[in-house]
Amino acid sequence: MQSKKPAAGKSAQRVIKKYPNRRLYDTDTSTYITLAEVRQLVMDSETFVVRDAKTNEDLTRSILLQIILEEEAGGAPMFSEAVLSSLIRFYGHAMQGFMGSYIEKNIQAFTEMQAKLTEQSKSVSPEMWAQFMSMQSPLLQGMMGSYTEQSKSLMGQLQEQMQKQTEQMLGAFGLKR
Repeated sequence: MQSKKPAAGKSAQRVIKKYPNRRLYDTDTSTYITLAEVRQLVMDSETFVVRDAKTNEDLTRSILLQIILEEEAGGAPMFSEAVLSSLIRFYGHAMQGFMGSYIEKNIQAFTEMQAKLTEQSKSVSPEMWAQFMSMQSPLLQGMMGSYTEQSKSLMGQLQEQMQKQTEQMLGAFGLKR
């Protein structure tokens, strides 16, 4: 997670403890917090870690997945059943490690594109924004084209990595292409 710089005297990473009764305790504020408040920390780009209060095990991924599950169940899901099924199929597959990296880089590229669009739209009135959204703008097409090119480049890099690893593995077994 990306972080804001800590204030003087504060630790770099906020610690949230999860107790056996499933309650979450924010050690920075010395209060119990809800999953919705943890979601807000994510939205605010706060750096935090969730730890089991007894074992000190890192539960951050589990809590983030729980937030995603609640968001998906809450009305307007982001992932279709087909996408979720495809993601599940990648677990245990040779492409699992590559897929995580590919998705992460694509989300990063999409986030950067969104930030550029947001920055450029600050001076746009609501009426102009509505008109912009109702037509296919060259700006939007250009940004999507850039995103598509980045995605294509990432996929090419992924394929090259796989090819190199396959050749190395075959070489280790004395098999050459």
